[in-house]
Amino acid sequence: MDQTTYIYLDHAATTPLRSTAKEAMRPYEEAIFGNPSSLYRGGILSKKAIRIAREQMAEGFGCMPEEIFFTSGGTESDNWVIKQSARDSRINQGGCHIITGAIEHHAILHSCEAVAAEGFDITYLPCDEKSCYRVSDLEAALREDTILVSLMLGNNETGALQPIQEMAALCRRRGIPFHTDAVQCVGHIPIDVNDLGIDMLSLSGHKFGGPKGIGALYIRKGTELSPFMDGGAQERLRRAGTENVAGIVGMGAALTDALTTMEYENKISRTLRRQTLYILRSLCPDLIVNGTLDHGLPGHLNVTLPGHDAEEMILQLDQMGLYVSAGSACATGSPEPSHVLTAMGRSYMEAQSTLRLSFGMTNKATDIEQIDRAFHALLGE
Repeated sequence: MDQTTYIYLDHAATTPLRSTAKEAMRPYEEAIFGNPSSLYRGGILSKKAIRIAREQMAEGFGCMPEEIFFTSGGTESDNWVIKQSARDSRINQGGCHIITGAIEHHAILHSCEAVAAEGFDITYLPCDEKSCYRVSDLEAALREDTILVSLMLGNNETGALQPIQEMAALCRRRGIPFHTDAVQCVGHIPIDVNDLGIDMLSLSGHKFGGPKGIGALYIRKGTELSPFMDGGAQERLRRAGTENVAGIVGMGAALTDALTTMEYENKISRTLRRQTLYILRSLCPDLIVNGTLDHGLPGHLNVTLPGHDAEEMILQLDQMGLYVSAGSACATGSPEPSHVLTAMGRSYMEAQSTLRLSFGMTNKATDIEQIDRAFHALLGE
């Protein structure tokens, strides 16, 4: 089947580059390639472009430009927060306890495993059957030696939004820094760091129409976090390495575009999700919806189809022109069931029968026609 006839339903994994981002990047991939640290005109123009992109990012989150630090992506941002918070605490002879959650992205979970191997104590909050954390569980887990709480804003598999505002307020009253991995949410729901009351936030450009290999970490002014990498004085001495100017410019342009088109794109996503769920329920009455549609990201639909193998369904749907996934793209190919579904109480067999459809910027209202045909061919008698 020709690539152009496919309908992309895996926006939670990655998104195509927005045309606005592509056009914004072009000059910095061609004529304006100077190192931002250079004093001649080419370097000055590159430095100015970074400043403008930083202002775009800050405007999108309601923060100050100097609180935005560019990284290579969400994974680096998450590693920076977890590992450097731990090392800073050790140097300062502080506490040794970190709280995170059982359904976090592997960038957080594996970073926590790394610092646990260095002697830190990690508490993993459980989630409920809808993949949501409970504020009461966090309150019970807080200790005198807790140095950091890191909990995601929205789950990458189910789309469930977490009570970050309440949890961050709880930590703020105790003087404990609060970090949220918002990689799945940026560009898809309104985010104001001051309303949320968080101290740090991770994001990745390719999740909202920006280029791959670029992300950022918001660090509230006054929050202590030393550099993760040694090297030059870039990013105000906090993130070494020559800046990815084209990537930074593209991400800034993509966020501006995503926020402008958010309401329109989300309306289409919600409609397609509702229609698709209706089709699936008619074909598979014992279907299970994982997560919460009432308080979740607008494009996520995670469903268990008992008796059907997810990998086989993905391959068959591919042949019929639909791109879907079985969960996090970062874990695809793993023999282990989804840690998110397991934490929710799903069995191994249920996890192996689960699909994630994530609607977004490439979709049109008319896509439902091909979606309908494909699932009837897959599940119909």
